[in-house]
Amino acid sequence: MSIPPSLPICSCFCLVFFYRCLSTMVGTFPLLSVQPMRGLVDEKIQVVVRNLPPALSVTLHSLHHSEDKDFWEAFGHYTSNDQGMVTVDKDASLGGTYEGAEPMGLLWSMQPVPGSRTGLRLRKMDVLTPMVVHISVYSGHMTEGFSKQSPLATVVTERWYVAPGVCRIDIREHGVRGTLFLPPGPGPFPGVLDMWGVGGGLVEYRSGLLASHGFVSMALEYLPHDKNRTSDIESKTYFEKAFRVVQEHPLVMKDRVALFGLSLGASVALNLAAYSKDISPRCCVCISGSHVHRVNQAFSKVFRKMNKDRHKTRFDEEGRVVWRDIILPIPTNLGEKVDMGRIKCPLMLVVGEDDQNLATVESAKDMTQMMRAAGNEHLLTILQYPDAGHLIEPPYIPHFRACNFMVQQTRQKVMVLWGGYTKPHADAQEDFWEKSLSFLRQHLYLSPDSVPKAKL
Repeated sequence: MSIPPSLPICSCFCLVFFYRCLSTMVGTFPLLSVQPMRGLVDEKIQVVVRNLPPALSVTLHSLHHSEDKDFWEAFGHYTSNDQGMVTVDKDASLGGTYEGAEPMGLLWSMQPVPGSRTGLRLRKMDVLTPMVVHISVYSGHMTEGFSKQSPLATVVTERWYVAPGVCRIDIREHGVRGTLFLPPGPGPFPGVLDMWGVGGGLVEYRSGLLASHGFVSMALEYLPHDKNRTSDIESKTYFEKAFRVVQEHPLVMKDRVALFGLSLGASVALNLAAYSKDISPRCCVCISGSHVHRVNQAFSKVFRKMNKDRHKTRFDEEGRVVWRDIILPIPTNLGEKVDMGRIKCPLMLVVGEDDQNLATVESAKDMTQMMRAAGNEHLLTILQYPDAGHLIEPPYIPHFRACNFMVQQTRQKVMVLWGGYTKPHADAQEDFWEKSLSFLRQHLYLSPDSVPKAKL
């Protein structure tokens, strides 16, 4: 430290005393760091606490206030090492909402705070704003009452679905509704048509994240909450139009467009890949879907068939809806399922073995047998995860074994059992996302060196 020569001697002594006191104080106060403080939702964070007394029991706690105005939290119990440090990616949590050395446990194990409404699901609907998470360290091993205690230190971190430079465009073309996300840069880029399931509406966050990794991605609305518009969607024609909206964008490589679907969206992808004469997807990623849903027709017929089999619905001991039996047994009649022998592009199936919403394990087995018999099994990649459920999403999104769900046709709210267990489901989401991005890059990009790297 240098002292300006213009200061009086008494001021110099005061300044020296101040700096000595400050350094002593800094050495005794905990320092909490979270890196990166601003990052993509699929980017790992490093949480470190320093300047603790050795062997001190502490609790690390995360808190998020959702767009639905609900509070979500996660916490882990730690003991500082001989250097007075806790390093979350190396040190084991001894208890809390997660255990063991889990770098992202403060995110994927989040759950509603005690006293919250039942049946909640955490989803980011406004992708142009970040998911803000407060991470704090408390003295002692706490399990409740965090809002009534003062933390030793707190850091605010932002989790984003869109990287800087990603452009969001509302699509209203040829009757097609959706949102197109363009990666930063001159392009051209490969394209993805992104489809969700029977929950309906427009869900954008996965497409925003795909664009952050170098793909022009369109989140497609095909089951609008406006019942007057549902009848306007003749399934195959509508999806072919949507595919061409992506394909014909000037920043898209026209022969390198993929289909990406979850649940009913996966069934749509399989039908298009097998039967469409107007579009040719380069590859398909199908999450928690089945070939039994024949959507190569108007959706009204699809839902009539589903309602006809609704008597197979079960309820668990807590009264939660189990729909997986509706398509069982898997039909042997080729007219009741997608002819998988017609698939001519690489296909990735993602399956949770504890899926309680759809018989995806049985479906994957039958699809494999059909493709083997047809001689196109070499196109098939299956990712199958023990103890994972139906809602396999991008990584570090909290797991929901059950939550409230609005039945699209009747507008009836029910509690649906999706399945899965927190830790294995979180592991499945992390593994699936990394492998699905690699799958898309392998089949859509000209070379690995041409894939852009996007980080905040």
